[in-house]
Amino acid sequence: MADQLPNELVEALLRAVPEAALIVGSDFRLIAANPAVSSLLAPLRPGELLVRGLRSPDILDAITRAFAARKPQKVQWLERVPVERLFDVYIAPIDVADLPRMVMLTLRDLSEIRRVERMRVDFVANVSHELRTPLTSILGFVETLQGPARNDAVAQDRFLTIIGDQARRMSRLVDDLLSLSRIEQSSHLQPTSIVDLSSIAGHVVDTLAPMADENETQVVLQAEEPVLVRGDRDELVRVAENLIENAIKYGASDKPVEVTVSPRDRDAILIVRDHGPGIPPEHLPRLTERFYRVDAGESRAKGSTGLGLAIVKHILARHRGRLTIESGSGQGATFSAILPLSEDRGRES
Repeated sequence: MADQLPNELVEALLRAVPEAALIVGSDFRLIAANPAVSSLLAPLRPGELLVRGLRSPDILDAITRAFAARKPQKVQWLERVPVERLFDVYIAPIDVADLPRMVMLTLRDLSEIRRVERMRVDFVANVSHELRTPLTSILGFVETLQGPARNDAVAQDRFLTIIGDQARRMSRLVDDLLSLSRIEQSSHLQPTSIVDLSSIAGHVVDTLAPMADENETQVVLQAEEPVLVRGDRDELVRVAENLIENAIKYGASDKPVEVTVSPRDRDAILIVRDHGPGIPPEHLPRLTERFYRVDAGESRAKGSTGLGLAIVKHILARHRGRLTIESGSGQGATFSAILPLSEDRGRES
């Protein structure tokens, strides 16, 4: 059958299709396919049965219907191995005089769209959950203050303190969501200013000194000066704040938080190490997901919004950098923010 077709034209047309596309004859044997098909199906040569590379009864049934009705068919194909992927499969009959009956299949990969949709749904659910808890608490205490505690000064003082804490929690969450949104909107624009990462780390360590004192811990800074990178100073301050603040909150109070800034090859590295209980390895890959927490109760009790490391990851991505995390149960945790060194060795701009 294949030798009855103008092969060069068929192959050229298939290569012009951006999605995976293949042509199948009425005997369900492959006539031709474009290169994109090879990454989806087991290797198939022209003349071989389609079922050898595509084991989907729904698609095979749709091909049968397309031949019988001479009308296009559409079906979804969910491939679970080696990773879950979802495709829209469009099957269109090709009617050309003096040529054998055949159909063209195009496979549109919906996996990324589905993943983004899941993220959107999860994000809305998480935000709703994070806001509902403090809102419920505030409304409950307001009703109590308007009712049973109307004339109880001691209870009023205690409840108003709790209301203030919950309101500040919501304010932090909104601020972090707005920050994350702004960073994502400018993710394609790499900053051009030259800043000193050592100076930023020193500033943040000084700023967080009262928190360290309150947690009865010490922050030790070792920084070579200057360590220059191209970056947005405010955003890199946010990176250092989030990493060092987390180390203060979750580290051991009897051992210092160690902050190091140094150049390494072509990179500048900000390392923040604590000696706390550590993070079990199964949690490490998900730590930078929005709202992901190892211990949700402890995290909320310490005032975390669950967005800090997501913000760090997105800021570093905008700066063409990356975040690495090393930890294990009982071993503390080491967070490393890695950024390209500035090629300009001049002064900070």
